[in-house]
Amino acid sequence: MTRQILEYHPVIGYRFIPNLKARIPHEGGGYLIQTNSSGFRCCHEFKTDPTPFMKRVLLFGDSYTAGDGVSNGQRYGDKIEALANAEVYNFGLPGTAPDQHYLAFMEYASKIRADLTIITVLVENIRRIAARYRPYQNEQGNTVLFSKPYFTLINGSLELHGVPVGREPIKEADLPEQSREFVDTGGRFASLRKIMNRVGLKDLTQRALHYQPLPEYDDPQNSYWLLMRAILEKFIAAVPKPVVVMPLPLYQHVEGTADPSGYQSRFSELADSNPCLVHDPLPSLLKYSPTERRSFRFAQDIHPTPAGHVAIAASLAPVVMDLLGMKKVT
Repeated sequence: MTRQILEYHPVIGYRFIPNLKARIPHEGGGYLIQTNSSGFRCCHEFKTDPTPFMKRVLLFGDSYTAGDGVSNGQRYGDKIEALANAEVYNFGLPGTAPDQHYLAFMEYASKIRADLTIITVLVENIRRIAARYRPYQNEQGNTVLFSKPYFTLINGSLELHGVPVGREPIKEADLPEQSREFVDTGGRFASLRKIMNRVGLKDLTQRALHYQPLPEYDDPQNSYWLLMRAILEKFIAAVPKPVVVMPLPLYQHVEGTADPSGYQSRFSELADSNPCLVHDPLPSLLKYSPTERRSFRFAQDIHPTPAGHVAIAASLAPVVMDLLGMKKVT
């Protein structure tokens, strides 16, 4: 991910450059982004008071929610806005996780009056919340690290670290040895994944090896899950009700090369003990044909295509409309 369209923020780490209109090169032919004056990729200016005769939804997430790869109007949040005839405030930020989403809420949305809050969690972010550094490409195309805010869970209490966030990039070689384990590499076995991708064996290998991309969800006492759960519970307690938590599956789950039962069990436990509704879109996505499901991501970029966003929105819209007390649009 590039930071050329982002600017430094001392608490969250960064936000989009405010009032930006730009076309971003992409394998899908390029896409248009537009940001508001608060530095989020949203076509609405954020207002504290409600809009007359309009329901308002707050939406938080990472690049899947911000919409990497597609133009503003093609994202699932915009589709929900049209389907539910509601005002969606999109707080999605690429490269972030629920820890930063919670901080974004506290910085920008805690005083906004809303009718529903959606916390979207790309399930892979169970690793990102434990990271203290994230890699990005600079203007020269080189990979550098930037620090991020992070929480630790100490004796059942969350403690925030790294705020204010460091402004300057860091070379990984300059990190102390003990800090390198906290660099977000995007998952396990990075070198092996690159080889499999290059020779075209990835899907076949995953099926043959019964690949489990996120074993952190297998154990309810896993330290990464306990941290994720504590952050989500803090987030749920703070935001306007009702709350929907939507775990977004990886494409491996959607395309049938990985087992989703681990994350599904953990998020079910979260719903059982917190005032929220957990909506897993995977069952709806699995109803599509294999060819359709493959079309939900780009050829190289794993972010959702316009078709993928439409499918996510189709799954989520009935839940949103029910919670907002709205009739289905025919």
